[in-house]
Amino acid sequence: MNEPVVVLLGTRYPDLSIEEEVLGDLARLAVGSGGTAAEIIEAAGSARVIVAGSLPRFTAEVLERLSCRAIVRAGIGVDSVDLAAARRLGYTVAYVPDYGTETVAQHTLALALAAVRRLIEADSIVRSGEWGFSKLRPLHLPSSMTVGVVGFGRIGRRVAELLRAVGFRRILVHDAYVMVEGDGIESCGPGEIFSMSDLVTLHAPGPTDGRPLVGAAELASMKPGSILINTARGSLVDGDALVEALAAGAPRLAALDVFQPEPPDLSRFAAVLDRMILSPHTGWYTEESQADLRRKSAEEARRVILGESPRNAAVLPEETT
Repeated sequence: MNEPVVVLLGTRYPDLSIEEEVLGDLARLAVGSGGTAAEIIEAAGSARVIVAGSLPRFTAEVLERLSCRAIVRAGIGVDSVDLAAARRLGYTVAYVPDYGTETVAQHTLALALAAVRRLIEADSIVRSGEWGFSKLRPLHLPSSMTVGVVGFGRIGRRVAELLRAVGFRRILVHDAYVMVEGDGIESCGPGEIFSMSDLVTLHAPGPTDGRPLVGAAELASMKPGSILINTARGSLVDGDALVEALAAGAPRLAALDVFQPEPPDLSRFAAVLDRMILSPHTGWYTEESQADLRRKSAEEARRVILGESPRNAAVLPEETT
């Protein structure tokens, strides 16, 4: 068969109905796990385009051994692809930045309210046969709290809107590329946002230099009793430093949907699990957001096969030097 092959790696979709609808007249579809370099190379050996979930890691060594020259990252981040190597080797790398905004923002809001109202602890009190709220003191209204939003792209902006809607009045924002001011929202520096906020929520891209955005220094500056939420990238937070900080009470609680690595080794957090709210990287997921992601990823693959430029490109072949 001479038609192009599109290989979906690490996507975990229940079927290929959407991909068939978008690509069926152009390409044959195949699937693979992509969990290791060997699995990527074996599954994608005859591919024209790879559509990749978050699991496959496209290092320079992997990219050099693939015959295809196009990767569509089915997601917002492209930190799983060595972009410098992709550029050098003449790859097209596309991604999908505009799906799941509402879903992730709502998940963040749910974690924030659960943390502020200490719902996990309240549930535990009732289940243990106890009663009353003395162990939950102090609880505060959102209007008395300062929120720090790190990263003010689509999701960060929507999170700020939702937090404002439920009563959070003062919102600090740190984003190296965005300055905001007015209506209770203020720009501030990276150090201030951790020391001044009662709740910090992360919506920044993954670090490019391998260093966590939130390390021991940032955690040490957080207020006693504060809350840290991460629905963005597990690599943003130094996990070992977080354990030490939670043990010291600042922050008091961490609500995490993303980890480094995934799934996490919970023994790492054993000493502080009672101060954490955990979800299995589901912040992005609803049936609607998954369908949107799948369609947009497949449409990017279709554009590549037809010789068109992707709608959202991280690397294009003409950037080769």
